[in-house]
Amino acid sequence: MVKLIIFDLDNTLTDFMRMKNSAIEAAIKAMIDAGLDFPNEKIEKEIFKIYSEEGIEHQKVFNKLLIKLIGKVDYKIMAAGIVAYRRAREASLVLYPHVNSTLIELLKRGFKLAVVSDAPREEAWLRLCYLKLHHMFDLVLAFEDTGEHKPSPVPFRTVLNKLGVEPEEALMVGDWPERDIAGASELGIKTVFARYGDTFGVESSGADFEIDDISHLLEIVVQLNR
Repeated sequence: MVKLIIFDLDNTLTDFMRMKNSAIEAAIKAMIDAGLDFPNEKIEKEIFKIYSEEGIEHQKVFNKLLIKLIGKVDYKIMAAGIVAYRRAREASLVLYPHVNSTLIELLKRGFKLAVVSDAPREEAWLRLCYLKLHHMFDLVLAFEDTGEHKPSPVPFRTVLNKLGVEPEEALMVGDWPERDIAGASELGIKTVFARYGDTFGVESSGADFEIDDISHLLEIVVQLNR
């Protein structure tokens, strides 16, 4: 019987890449307006190159961008980019359809809910609070809480231990097969691939279930708990 449902955060509960792309686009326009004399496409390419090397959550991307392009940090340009980025991020950070209603229904049915995210702790909590999800979960586990990224079994095992749940009593929902699905499966946790959040064009997820809308999760838990 399933007692615990574990969710990835980005691209599972919230459309992270939509938010990221909107924020970067706004930041580039603001930095150009502030005097960064490079084509939009060149700046965008360099930003994503930095993210590729340092990780998508890297917090000093504009510092490194300016050093790369003009050889120093111009604080007027950097500040303009940061402000525009933050404003656009807040405006475009939204939940996928039916997330709120599905989580509420799962809570009503007595399920424990948790988040396991590779995001930095501060960023994970900021997103959850902004989306008003911070009271929904029994446990939120970010990268600093274990020092291990998925697919390491450590974050999943930590959640199980803290909430007193066996692997066969848990269900993992995520958008990244190589991390969310593989990591949970290694411990014997049943898995659900959030195809609606797929940004890689995954053909075969390897998950026990696949869903095109998070509300379909309700059908799965009914099926598993018969």
